[in-house]
Amino acid sequence: MTLMTSNTMLIYFEEDQAAAARLAQAAALTLAPIHRHHFPDGEIKLRLPVPLPGKVVLLRSLHQPNEKLVELLLTASTARTLGVTHLTLVAPYLAYMRQDIAFQPGEAVSQRIIGRFLAGLFDAVITVDPHLHRVATLQEAIPTGDAIVLSGAPLLADLINQRRQQPLLVGPDEESAQWVAQAAARHGFDYAVCRKVRNGDRDVVIELPATPVAGRAVVLLDDVASSGHTLAQAARALLAAGAATVDVAVTHALFAEGAMQLIKEAGVNEIWSTDCIPHPSNTVEMAPLVAAALLQKSNLGDST
Repeated sequence: MTLMTSNTMLIYFEEDQAAAARLAQAAALTLAPIHRHHFPDGEIKLRLPVPLPGKVVLLRSLHQPNEKLVELLLTASTARTLGVTHLTLVAPYLAYMRQDIAFQPGEAVSQRIIGRFLAGLFDAVITVDPHLHRVATLQEAIPTGDAIVLSGAPLLADLINQRRQQPLLVGPDEESAQWVAQAAARHGFDYAVCRKVRNGDRDVVIELPATPVAGRAVVLLDDVASSGHTLAQAARALLAAGAATVDVAVTHALFAEGAMQLIKEAGVNEIWSTDCIPHPSNTVEMAPLVAAALLQKSNLGDST
């Protein structure tokens, strides 16, 4: 198996420079920036590094995704014209995955649309904890040659094990069960899952599990934190039920404006996240895990 080192280049946009440097160091990749210019009318012009090798990895986490999707189209298409034969997208956060069916007539099923779009541009996609609910595998959402899923839950569990004694992991809703169970198994933690009734993006009701929480150090664990309302509701309920402390651990720190304050005001002690999305709460670095996946799949695009 040929290691993905000198014959592979990692390209990135300016705002991803720190994350790209960590990944390049961890995976021993050559590193080069993509230059971008914004015209006054909002259009963008990109210039890729030249020459490019046959194998290229693009790092682009897809939070605030709309302009980034255009960037992916321009980057991938240009890379092909420059002779790239195998193109891998490392998107630690993958956007547009939550809408996997049409809940109302006429709704766009964005997961299928964006998934096919990415599959048409990239030979491989590597992501972390994608929000797949009614879809079993990433390959179903992104029908490309290699669709690889990593998880931040075990690494968050390692951090929790260092910070808290005999914690109780709690998922704020049923969809979080897969990540909570995975994190709990890492160190033999107790865990439970709440039930959520959503009446709108910022209107949720949380029902606590039957597991006793009085006197416990509770950590709410989920894949994504966005508006913060679900986590805040769960934290209030847990503290009212007698939890000694409540912390929050998430893979993707989307955190809309005001979300951190809302969660803190609910009584949450500490907030920990992976660096899939840059945020002040970042505590867990994903570069070693992503690098290991790249090296394990280092024959992507090889004929042998």
